[in-house]
Amino acid sequence: MRATILHAPGDIRLEQVPDPVLLRPTDALVRVTATCVCGSDLWPYRGINEVKEPRAIGHEFVGIVEEVGADVRTVRPGQFVIAPFRYSCGECAPCRLGVQTSCVLGGEGWGGLDGDGEPTPATQAEIVRVPYADGTLVATPEVPDASMLPSMLSLSDVMATGWHCAVSAGVREGETVVVVGDGAVGLSAVLAAARLGAGRVVAMSRHETRQAVARDFGATDVVVERGPEGAERIRELTDGLGADRVLECVGTGESMKQAFDSTRPGGTVGFVGVPHGVEVPIGQMFRSNVALAGGVAPVRHYLEQLRDDVLAGEIDPGLVFDLTLPLEEVAEGYAAMDERRAIKVMLTP
Repeated sequence: MRATILHAPGDIRLEQVPDPVLLRPTDALVRVTATCVCGSDLWPYRGINEVKEPRAIGHEFVGIVEEVGADVRTVRPGQFVIAPFRYSCGECAPCRLGVQTSCVLGGEGWGGLDGDGEPTPATQAEIVRVPYADGTLVATPEVPDASMLPSMLSLSDVMATGWHCAVSAGVREGETVVVVGDGAVGLSAVLAAARLGAGRVVAMSRHETRQAVARDFGATDVVVERGPEGAERIRELTDGLGADRVLECVGTGESMKQAFDSTRPGGTVGFVGVPHGVEVPIGQMFRSNVALAGGVAPVRHYLEQLRDDVLAGEIDPGLVFDLTLPLEEVAEGYAAMDERRAIKVMLTP
């Protein structure tokens, strides 16, 4: 099969690799219908995360089950399934608590080693071996229409991650919510905040195309300023207090500082951005009673709910995909996101 390999910063190639096979009775093989490039994939692509040797890349996909192991009970060949960006057994204590990203058997994730030390394919590829298929995959009642494919794919990571940020922050009906970050996760957090009943949703964005998506998702205001000017603008919108909840969806020190400086006393910062150079301002938290909650999103915990919302037409998170390319043009997909010519790129094998 063909799979995407990152050789070095800026060097993405589509190569022939061995087809995956079932290794244990709890596995499934899924033929990828759609996959995508994530903002977190750009960290190694840009060389911010070290690339020591060529490696497969990608962690989001949807597809059709081709084969299952003898012990798999919840999915069957021919079904359309959504895969979270981390696989999980579904039975250990963290899984039962809804924190499947801390599964004790979850291994290193797609493209790494599973809990038994066996390699798993990354997902920017044609076929994926899924360990612990019953605990990982979520099927739809029938194969969805092609028009729903982007929204289904968004549930693999960005929509569920934005949802986790809003839920972790404790967004309540009628509150003012500020979202720091206008990538696919930030825009999904705007949609999540609106869906949870926020009375005012402020998107911090300098890009007109992203502002338009944010407004489609329920943003009532857009703030283009950053740093102290951005925080002051938020206070102007909130009678001098700051927002009830601020959702940090980037992962840099600057974005975290922006979030805390934009939150009212007693408010909460939700965070899901992969941390790079982030320091938590304990002193500021202590003085202002601002809480911090969040972390890596347990996508599997939210999948059924979000799947049903998409199928019912309640949400359309697939609007974050503004460029679709065939898998053979994956290098262009990375370049488009790196150069901010695209919000999020969907790839079709």
